[in-house]
Amino acid sequence: MISVRRLLIGLAFAFTAYLAVRGLWWTGPFTEPLVLVAAVALYVVTTGVALLWGNRDPEDDDVTPDAPGLAPRASSDRMPLAAALMALGTTVVVPNALSLAVPREAIEEPYVVWYLGGIGALMVIVMVRRRPIFAWVGIGMLAAISWFWLGILDALEKGLVGSILWVGLAQLLVMLTDRAAKDTAKLVELQRAASAWQAAHTVRQRERRVQIQRALSVAGPVLARTIAQGGALTPDERVEARLAEGSLRDELRGARLLDDA
Repeated sequence: MISVRRLLIGLAFAFTAYLAVRGLWWTGPFTEPLVLVAAVALYVVTTGVALLWGNRDPEDDDVTPDAPGLAPRASSDRMPLAAALMALGTTVVVPNALSLAVPREAIEEPYVVWYLGGIGALMVIVMVRRRPIFAWVGIGMLAAISWFWLGILDALEKGLVGSILWVGLAQLLVMLTDRAAKDTAKLVELQRAASAWQAAHTVRQRERRVQIQRALSVAGPVLARTIAQGGALTPDERVEARLAEGSLRDELRGARLLDDA
């Protein structure tokens, strides 16, 4: 069965492939084609590392996590530091390499400015992998580099706004998801506590029924004779009544004090 996490990773790879093809679909002049290809390859490799390195699916674990069972697995989702630094390095290298590999008049071509959306998508992955500081630093670097090469208005128009919004939305979704996971874990703990209380209550009820049945079996005949005779018991019956009362008292004060042995 395909998990939601694997489905999202597959969609991320599909989007990365789309951006890579867009970067290789040259519709204008270029001076350094190898630089363009190398930049696209670096972006694809970095995205793969950001998606897969240290990203463990809980469904693949053989050991069931301890309570609370549905607590957020933030430690296993957190991107390794090396991968986050690699993503920041790619944020610097790819836009500059693409801008330097084409003539000045082609710097706003789609096969060049795709990095605005591509780096934005990479920073979304960094954010989802719980490296928010690195994600926002990467967006800041992307903004500075794109403003340098394109200008403020052109950068905003060609995709920088969308990248900023993606990262902000990703952070909001991560926060909401973590809160929902914590609430779910708390509900699970409450359910477990309620189930434990219900089980203990059932056991106490069963024990009370056993004690009542024991009392009726031990003292019932003596009480019935006492009521029937108006309390006028023979000496033997009085001894039997005292023994029955003592047995009940000892059984209540010390469980299993009296047994067949």
